[in-house]
Amino acid sequence: MTQNTPAKITVGEQVIDLPIMKGTLGPDVIDIRKLYAQSDAFTYDPGFTSTASCESKITFIDGDQGVLLHRGYPIDQLASQSSFLETCYLLLHGELPTASEYETFETTITRHTMLHAQFDRFFEGFRRDAHPMAIMTGAVGALSAFYHDSLDIQDATQREISAHRLIAKMPTIAARAFKYSVGQPFVHPKNNLSYAENFLRMCFAVPAEDYVVDPALVRAMDRIFILHADHEQNASTSTVRLAGSSGANPFACIAAGIACLWGPSHGGANEEALNMLKEIGTPERIPEFIAGVKDRKYKLMGFGHRVYKNYDPRAKVMQTSAYEVLAATGRENDPLFLVAKELEAVALKDEFFMERKLFPNVDFYSGITLSAMGFPTTMFTVLFALARTVGWIAQWKEMIEDPGQKIGRPRQLYTGSAARDFVPVSQRG
Repeated sequence: MTQNTPAKITVGEQVIDLPIMKGTLGPDVIDIRKLYAQSDAFTYDPGFTSTASCESKITFIDGDQGVLLHRGYPIDQLASQSSFLETCYLLLHGELPTASEYETFETTITRHTMLHAQFDRFFEGFRRDAHPMAIMTGAVGALSAFYHDSLDIQDATQREISAHRLIAKMPTIAARAFKYSVGQPFVHPKNNLSYAENFLRMCFAVPAEDYVVDPALVRAMDRIFILHADHEQNASTSTVRLAGSSGANPFACIAAGIACLWGPSHGGANEEALNMLKEIGTPERIPEFIAGVKDRKYKLMGFGHRVYKNYDPRAKVMQTSAYEVLAATGRENDPLFLVAKELEAVALKDEFFMERKLFPNVDFYSGITLSAMGFPTTMFTVLFALARTVGWIAQWKEMIEDPGQKIGRPRQLYTGSAARDFVPVSQRG
């Protein structure tokens, strides 16, 4: 929706009217699409911190208030009352499913969890010590070579098939990346298990003995997937949209998103937080660590967020999951967990952190939780990618179906040399 009163910008002696757009929630947006044509000037916004790159109906974040909504539903309600697959349906279709719609969707995803028989040979091309995220990036990109019957992005039916395949096969690929990295045989999915149950079994079952999935771990895993399902226009989602704007197939776009997520400033933050807790070691060392943070000797990981200037709404749910998982695995007195609880308590009362709005984020407790479940740190970002796949696909699908969609083409502020003539090497001083 556009307001009647425009914004005015003065460039030299020219005054230009720019429309102001209003969303359902959030700040107004100044439409600068015609600025260059009318003024011969660009805007400059490194990191796109003040630029809306698209119009979306999927996720809303209010960082100041600590609000995260998926299609209007608060994340804490979805995490406590919904399931991951139901949240997937919501993100993809815009509304929660009816009982029959959910049954159909769940069955469809379950029937797509197997990989093509030849695909397993693809993993053998990696070194035995390859990082699971390297395997994920290559394997997901390779899906387009196995499922080329659903690559026409202009066909709504093929887009839906690709979406279902990606959501269904990502746990299988992730589990295989894990198994390959630890030298264990692959475990095939079973259709009588839930999404989270299947994934945990494929990760931790071995042929030598029966494996029964702990219901507490299943609930926690499902909740972790929900918490990471989508997070608006972050770096990896923007990467997926940018790749998709060229018309690239969805498997290639998601592989691009995974590659972006691999960066330590994005998907690797929970590993950094866990390493920080290991470095602190015991609650007794927390005062020394806090003093070091204030003196900029140490970096506080798992606190603060690029968007949230309040308590990350996902962190509260993740804290609950951490308590449940540590109780189920008999690790309530885990030294890292004791350090985490004490560090959070101290930081939330310290004016230094309160003034800077450094509140715990979702990564603060997720590393402890995943470690207690048996995952090595190399798998943390893989699990993030698995959960975020549905968000990437929903965002990609929304972009493709937007009639105003254009190929992404950011501009730049050029500060290099002006035009100059070439000088032969023999004449250069």
